[in-house]
Order: sequence, then structure tokens, then C-alpha cells
Amino acid sequence: MSDTHIRTEGHAGRITLTRPKALNALSYAMCLDVERALDRWREDDSVHLILLDAEGDKAFCAGGDIAEMYRSGIAGDYDYGRNFWRDEYRLNAKLAEYPKPVVSFLNGFTMGGGVGLGGHVSHRIVGDRSRISMPETAIGFVPDVGGTFRLAQAPGRLGEYLGLTAYRMNASDAIHAGFADTYIPEDAWPALKENLVHTGLVAQVEAATQPVPDSPLAARQAQIDDLFGGETLRDVLNALRNDPSEFAAETLKTMERVSPLSMALTLEMIHRLRGPSLTIRKALELEYRVSYRVMEHGDFLEGIRAAIIDKDNTPNWRHAPDGVTASDVSKMLRPLGPDTLDFKEKAMQIAFIGLGNMGAPMAANLAKAGHSVTGFDVAGTTADGVTNATSAPEAVKGAEVVITMLPNGDILRGVATEIIPHMEKGAVLLDCSTVDVDSARAVASQASYAGLMALDAPVSGGIGGASGGTLTFMVGGPDDAFAIAKPLFDIMGQKAVHCGASGNGQAAKICNNMILGVTMIATCEAFSLADKLGLSREAMFDVVSTSSGYSWSMNAYCPAPGVGPTSPADNGYNPGFAADLMLKDLRLSQQAAETADADTPLGQAATELYRTFVEDEDGKGRDFSAMLPRFEKRHRG
Repeated sequence: MSDTHIRTEGHAGRITLTRPKALNALSYAMCLDVERALDRWREDDSVHLILLDAEGDKAFCAGGDIAEMYRSGIAGDYDYGRNFWRDEYRLNAKLAEYPKPVVSFLNGFTMGGGVGLGGHVSHRIVGDRSRISMPETAIGFVPDVGGTFRLAQAPGRLGEYLGLTAYRMNASDAIHAGFADTYIPEDAWPALKENLVHTGLVAQVEAATQPVPDSPLAARQAQIDDLFGGETLRDVLNALRNDPSEFAAETLKTMERVSPLSMALTLEMIHRLRGPSLTIRKALELEYRVSYRVMEHGDFLEGIRAAIIDKDNTPNWRHAPDGVTASDVSKMLRPLGPDTLDFKEKAMQIAFIGLGNMGAPMAANLAKAGHSVTGFDVAGTTADGVTNATSAPEAVKGAEVVITMLPNGDILRGVATEIIPHMEKGAVLLDCSTVDVDSARAVASQASYAGLMALDAPVSGGIGGASGGTLTFMVGGPDDAFAIAKPLFDIMGQKAVHCGASGNGQAAKICNNMILGVTMIATCEAFSLADKLGLSREAMFDVVSTSSGYSWSMNAYCPAPGVGPTSPADNGYNPGFAADLMLKDLRLSQQAAETADADTPLGQAATELYRTFVEDEDGKGRDFSAMLPRFEKRHRG
């Protein structure tokens, strides 16, 4: 017998969870049933809205059904859980992005998987018995099903507090924290449901809305912000230990019972996600990195054993509260490459022009994700899973999106002139090259005149980012084109920032790389000076990487071999990002500065130093961080 009652009534598609004895815990089969119903109703004109509710008074949905995950995981089979989470997260995104109104009635407990089901929809109703929480850290997991999306948007530091303590929000708390929209007394719910079914008008929800009671969570907002403002778990724990209040003591006591690794991961995830580029898909993709690894490398199975199976409530966590390192967190949050969460419902027809060191792995990642990719490169290079065309015009025929990755603006202009007449009206021309702003804007204008949409989206992340699907895209162009390309950015990279009008993507890239060029030179100069002053490189790194001299050039891409994370310096300065390319980008920055009449003396100096290094010395073909051995050999004067 199904655990969901799915039917059409009046103008509404209705989904009712029917496992009240299990607090309507969400099983794998229930997820798939709900998704199939949503797919069916999407194109059904007789269905005006979706109504989500549950049988019983105790719970809308108290979480996911984790018993089978434990049984399979303890036997060493992690695929069941990974597949469940993958499909559940796709459902969560579908609910959040559904084109028709979805109204959820969050009665009783709504926890974990229940938040994923009813907490991202367009209209979320709570009543006096509603209790909403993300309790995952208590079982060695992290807030998932898009929970980090909600936590990252909560006011102040409530997200950190809710994610680490599993605090149960009442109706007013949930509205204050962004987990619900509307308070309606529960005795008014039956009549509201009837009206929604009969009329198909979601305005009925607003008509029934009542003033929200005062929120206890809001009243404690300032204290929570002070206590949970730290960057790491240790910072938060120390703040709680040093606060004399009863609230701090009780909160610390709660946190000492849950998984330290899970708390540290939750903090890092919220911090990474918080900001204007946050989307539900970005949050779910980050969560899936943990889901994919948590049974094998985290505390999840031990947490379930202690809380659900043996019920001894004495879990043997992998770490002490103060023992979780940055490396422990980083390992769990590394990108998954080919196993990255994929939300794609249908394959897109994509053309990819320019299959070089960057373009080939980008095109291959799109093909691996299930898209139909046709490629062309004048050098005859190919990419895994990509169909080869004999010419650029042949490649772009019928393509919904045409992606270019080319060496410079002149070549981009030439290719655009060649392919635009053969592209379908309404298609998107997505240029990922790093070129001058004028060329980007000229091509965008040419595409617009031909009835196309254009985006300039230069990338940061190098060959490794292209292969691993972790690039950052800086995007200029119209909103509609960005929306079409966004799922492709999510496959090829980990972040895409819409910077505004056409050409602004290139502007962001050259400004970013001018900073990078200048800071790398300064970093190399400082290491050379430290050598000559008798200061060890290790001591130099330890001080600067945690002090005001902190920079990406020092902390993530250290130019000194054997110091800090592995970088091209540890591989003989074989390029991750070649000095030749840095020189190209710096020249573009100075070309733009001249056009804009901007004074950039450090950018000019960096350009000249890299010109000398590449054209007059031995820098050509070496990594841009090879400036360090250059400075080692030189003396003042």
C-alpha cells in the first residue's frame, strides 16, 4: 500500500502523506511518487495549484526514513543512500522551482526531510502545534534537503544556532527565521483547503492569514548573534564557554552531545553559501558532497546506531569538540567530479567551439551530465563524449546554447561572424574566453541584432577547475540568457556570478586577475626578502597565512615549494596558470584602464614585470608563481 495519497481534486493536485504512526517519515518510494505527480501536473492546465499535507496531528513529516540507509551502509553498501539523497535533492529543487503555486500545511513536527518537502515551496503555512527543526547534527549528519539554503538566509547568526543545536521553532520562530511564510490557526485549515481546491486561487491563503505571535527566537537574536559569530566551531564553543548566562550553558550542553565533525561542517557550509549568489541548487550540491561521503567517512552510521538502533545515546564520535581540523572539513566538502549532484531533467543541444586545454574538459563534463554536445576545434582536438563536427557552422546548427572558449578577442569576433548566421533564433551564445571588454560587447551586439542572446562568461580556476567542474564564472549579459545557462554553469563550475550587462563579465575577470598578478608578485617578493633576512619559509607562511598579509596567492597557491597546500611550485612550476596567460590578462586590464581613463600604477608595474619575465627571461611556459625563483636570483639595484 502506498504511503502517499495522490489525487486531483477540483483545481488542485493533492499530495497527502499517510504514515502517521511513523510521523510521516519520508521513504525513497514516497519521494519518487511525489516527483512523478509533480511532473504530471506541471503541464496539466486543469491543475492550478498543489496542496501538500499529512495525516495525523503529530507531524507533517519528521524526517527521512533512515532505517534502510543504516542497514545498507553498515554492510558497506553506500549506493542506496547516495541514490536516495540524489533523487530526494532533485525533488527538493523541483519543489522550490515549481512553476505553479505549492501550498504546504506544516502541522506538528516538520524536521529534516519534511523541511525539504514542505519548506521550500511558494506558500508555507504554520499553526500553533508546528515545530520545525534541522536535527541532523545529532545523528552525525548535516542539515540537508536544502536546509543549508534556509539556514544561510536566516537573520544574523540564527542559521548557525539552528543548524548546530536543532532548536525546535514554533510558528512565529519559523516565520522569523525564514522557514515558513504564514500563520493560520489550525482550526481554519480545513476550510482553507476546501477553498483552495474549489477555487484554485492561492490568494485564499492571504485572505486567511492571521497576525503572527511574538517569536522567542527573535527576542534572543542579539545574544545568539554574539555567541555564534565565530568563524570556526572552536570559536563558537569558546564564546559559549566564556559567557556566564544560563542560555549559553544550556546551549553548550546541547552541542556537547552532537557530532563535532557535523557541527564544523554545518558552520563551514553556511558560511560558504551565505551571500547574493546563493541558490537552492548550490546548497543542495554542497550538501550532496557530504551525503556522498558521510556513511564512509563521517559519523552518520554511528549516530544512527546510538540514537535509533541501540538507543544507548552514547555515540563514539570521530573527533573531540575541539579536535576537528580545517583539513577534516575540507575533505568532506571537496567537489565530487563526475559524481556531482545533477538536477538535469532533459538534455540540451550544445555546441562547443574551442576544445583546447580548458574547453575540452568543460565540454566533456557537459556530455557526462547527459547533454548532447557537438564540438569543433581548428586544431582537430576532441573531448570525451563530444560529437565532432567538420566546421564551426556545422557544430552550431540546432544548438540551444553555443559555447566558445577562444584565445583572444580578434578570434572571437571572427568566429562569431562565422557562426551567428547559422544559429537558431533565440539561442544563447555563451563565450567563456578571456578577451577585451570591447570585443565582448561587440559580439553581444552582433548576436542581439541577429535575434540571439549573448553572455560573456570568462572563468577562473585553471585547467584543474575545468577538469574538476569547479570553475568560477563571471557573467555579463541579459537575465533571460543567464537563467538558461545557469544549469550549465552548475555542471562546469561551482559558482557563477551575474555581474550585469554585456561586457561586465570580462570587466570582473580582468579586475580580478589584475589583483592576482599584483598579489603574486608581492608574495614572491616577500618570500625572497624573508630568505635574505634568514626567516624560514615555513615560519613566513605560518605567520602571513593567518595574519593581515593573508591572500589567495599565499594561502591557496603558495609560490614556495614544500610550504602550504600543494601547488605548481611543488611540481617544478609546471603551469596551473601560465605566466603567458597572466601577461595576457594584465595587458587586457591595462587596455581597459586606458579606455576608461583609470590610474592603475600597480597594474602597470605588474604588467611590465610579467612582460620581462615571459618575453626576456625564462618565464614562458612556466607557472605565473615562478616569479619566486626569479626574485631569488636577483639583487637590489
